[in-house]
Amino acid sequence: MLVEKTSLPDVLILTPKVFGDARGFFMESFNQKAFEEATGCNRDFVQDNHSRSRQGVLRGIHYQLEQPQGKLVRVVQGSVWDVAVDLRRDSAHFGQWVGVELSAENSRQLWVPEGFGHAFVVLSETADFLYKTTDYYHPESERCIRFDDPELAIEWPELPVEFSLSEKDQAGSTFSKADVYKR
Repeated sequence: MLVEKTSLPDVLILTPKVFGDARGFFMESFNQKAFEEATGCNRDFVQDNHSRSRQGVLRGIHYQLEQPQGKLVRVVQGSVWDVAVDLRRDSAHFGQWVGVELSAENSRQLWVPEGFGHAFVVLSETADFLYKTTDYYHPESERCIRFDDPELAIEWPELPVEFSLSEKDQAGSTFSKADVYKR
């Protein structure tokens, strides 16, 4: 597994080895021991999620204050622009973000640790997005920051369609008023 550091030291891009030939391909998408050795993170994953979205669907910026979730995310069909935002108030990188394209073709995965907000927008006609999480969904403590918050100034890709957001995401907080992690 290849591990690439991002501009946010705790957020990592993981690329598994893919073995392919004319018949197709094989890859080990997750191995606990390899994950721990490659990242230095000893985490137990307790939940797997799968979403399918059409082009322009933007989900996020989501996080949970209680039961914060670390997320190992990947795309198995299509492509997305995936974003992690550091929401740890005492972090030297507080309020900074990193974005990376994840696709079925590049097999990349993004490790988004606890304490980060997470969002993505679908670039392809459709995309199937998988999440491994380190804690269970806790709707009472879920928070959302607006994807277009001017203070965060996330550089979203231009698409031939308008972004499509849920009511929850449309009603997201501004970064300056958001509840964040105090550690």
